[in-house]
Amino acid sequence: MLALLLLINPYLFGVNSIHEPAGLYLLLLVFLYTFFVPAASILVMYFLGMIQSLGMPSQQERIGPYLITGVFYTWIYYNFLKNGQAPTAYTSFMLGTVIALFLAFFVNIFSKVSAHAVGMGGLVGMVFISMLFFSYGTFVVELPAFGVWLQVSVSALLLLTILLAGLVGSSRLLLNAHEQMDLYGGYVIGFVAQVVAFRFLF
Repeated sequence: MLALLLLINPYLFGVNSIHEPAGLYLLLLVFLYTFFVPAASILVMYFLGMIQSLGMPSQQERIGPYLITGVFYTWIYYNFLKNGQAPTAYTSFMLGTVIALFLAFFVNIFSKVSAHAVGMGGLVGMVFISMLFFSYGTFVVELPAFGVWLQVSVSALLLLTILLAGLVGSSRLLLNAHEQMDLYGGYVIGFVAQVVAFRFLF
């Protein structure tokens, strides 16, 4: 989400391009606290025998990882909100992610909702909101190493994101990891959480 928003409208972050040091630093910071640290925590749980598989096929096994990830996401959202390190647009998307995580945690008590679908629903919601409120209609993707500049329509990005969400959901069905309702519920949770967060902060 952060990389896409930096591409769609880097000026929100006070930079002209995602390649500037401030943008890259923010990407690294968010990667550490929203992926690396939670992933390392889940690995520790696995090696301590607190979860039996990194795939976490049962609802019971997902409780701890949901809580750990939710705590880290809440912490980084709170810091962005208080310190102004990120624009309100991205802070809103982080809040949407926190809401989605805890909603998924709650629903997981009753049904094995797809975390993949929650994530993809949130991504579609983020691109949809960005297209309506934070974009100029198109953005440029720079590949300096290849001397390539691509102008991309945000509408096309939204369609691509929806297609990607469908492919992720299809893969979960093909792997027999979820039922269709698990996916539909996940998509709705992710998308609605972003809309609720946006309405709360704007």
